[in-house]
Amino acid sequence: MRSLRAPAALLAAGLALALALAPAACARNRFDTRVLAHVGSPGYPALSLVAPDRTIYVGTFTNASGSDTGPSKVFAYSPKGKLLRTYVIKGQTPGSAHGVQVAAIDKRGVLYLLDQNPSRVLRLNPRTGRQSTYGTFFDVPPCVPATPPADCSDTVMDNPPEPDYAAWGTDGAMYVTDYQQAVVWRVPPGGGRAHVWFTDPRLDGSLFGPAGIILMPDHRTLMLDTSAGGATSPPPDSTTGELYKLPILPNGRPGTLTKLWESGPTEGPDGFALARSGNVYMALVGPNVNQLVVISPTGTELARFPTDMSGNNGSPVPFDEPSSVQFDGRRMIVTNDAFFSGDPSHFVIFDVWAGEPGAPVFVPGRKAAGRRYRLTVRPRKTTVGDSRSFRFHATHGGAGLRGALVTFGGTSARTGRHGYATLVVGFEHRGRKTATLTVAGMVVARTHVQVAPESQGD
Repeated sequence: MRSLRAPAALLAAGLALALALAPAACARNRFDTRVLAHVGSPGYPALSLVAPDRTIYVGTFTNASGSDTGPSKVFAYSPKGKLLRTYVIKGQTPGSAHGVQVAAIDKRGVLYLLDQNPSRVLRLNPRTGRQSTYGTFFDVPPCVPATPPADCSDTVMDNPPEPDYAAWGTDGAMYVTDYQQAVVWRVPPGGGRAHVWFTDPRLDGSLFGPAGIILMPDHRTLMLDTSAGGATSPPPDSTTGELYKLPILPNGRPGTLTKLWESGPTEGPDGFALARSGNVYMALVGPNVNQLVVISPTGTELARFPTDMSGNNGSPVPFDEPSSVQFDGRRMIVTNDAFFSGDPSHFVIFDVWAGEPGAPVFVPGRKAAGRRYRLTVRPRKTTVGDSRSFRFHATHGGAGLRGALVTFGGTSARTGRHGYATLVVGFEHRGRKTATLTVAGMVVARTHVQVAPESQGD
C-alpha cells in the first residue's frame, strides 16, 4: 500500500495547489471587458434587464434614420451569452419607427417593455410569449399659465412622447422617464393611462431629456439622469447632463429635485445602475464619448473607462455609444447601441467587471428574505473615558459589504473589501451609543455599544 500512498499524496498536493491558484488565475481586473453576445437584426440594443434567474433580456431600438419600420424584437440570453429565445413584438404602429426597451420585471417574472410606436408599456410573459398593453402615454403640450400642471410638460418645444426607462414604486405604480417631453410619468398600479407626475425645465434637453431612473434603497427616493438640459440655460449648461435625486413624499407627490452630479458638454448620460456601496455606474451615449463613468454617493466622479474617448475597452468590439448598465452580481451588463455608426458588428452586449456587487432592484411583492443589511461591532461594551478601537462588520445578504459608510461617535470610515471598518472612539458620558451604516446616502442598519460609568477607585 505504501507504493500507492506516495503518488496519491502527490496528486492530492497537486490538486490542492491547483485549487489554491485557480482564483488568482480567474481573477478579473476592474473594467475587464468581454463581448457576451451579439444582438441580431434589427439590432440597436439600448437597454438590458437581468432577471432573478440571471436570464438577460435585450430589446431592439430605433435607428438614426428612422427606417426601422419592421417589428421590434426581444432576445433572451443565458448568463454565458447563449441565445435562448427570440420574441417578435406585436401591435406596433404600421409605417412608424419601432423600438422597445425591456424596462422592468414583476414578481411573477413578467417583463414590461417601453414601446415607441405606439407609445405604451407592453407586458410580455417570457414563458408563454403572450403580450398585452399595460399602460399608455400621450403627447402633452408645453406648460402655459392657463394649462393645468398635470397636463403639460415644462419644455420649450412640443415633442411627441418617448418613454425611456422605468422604476417601480412601493405602491405598485411605475415611474417612467420621457426622453423628449421632460416629464416623469406615473402609471397607476395595475396599469392604465399614465399621468404626468413631475416636470421641470431642468429636465428639458429638447430632444435629449430624462433617461435612466431607479428607486433607491430607502424606497422613498428616485434617482434619475438627463442627457442634456435645461434648454433655456446658457451654454454649456444646456448641453450637459445631470444626475438628480427626487423624493417621493408620503402623500405620493414629488419632492425637491436635487442635483448630484453634472457631465461634460454633449456627453449624453444614459442608463445607469447602483452598486451596494452607493456608487453609480453610468453609460455615456454622447457622440464620440464611448465611456462608462463611476460616481460616488456624494456626487464625486471616481473613474472613467476607458480613460480616453477611443472606445477601446480591450475586447474585440469597441464601445460604440454604450447606452445602459445593469448589474449581474459583480459584473455589469452593458449594451452597445451603435446608434449613429449603425455597424452591425457593434450590436453587442458586454460583460464588464465592476468588482463590487449591485444594489437590489426593487420589485413590488418580491420577497427580500436573506438580503437585508446588517452592522455588527466588537466590543459591544466600553467605559466612560476609555478610548477604544471598535471593529465593525457590514454585510448585505450575509456577504461582506464594501464601500459603505460606518458612523460612530462623531467619526466615520468606509468599509473595506470584506466589509470591515475600524474606528477609535472615546465617550465622556454613559449610555447606549448608536452606530449607523449608510448606503447611497441612506441609513440601512444600526448597531449599539453600551458605555458604562467610569469605575471609581478606593
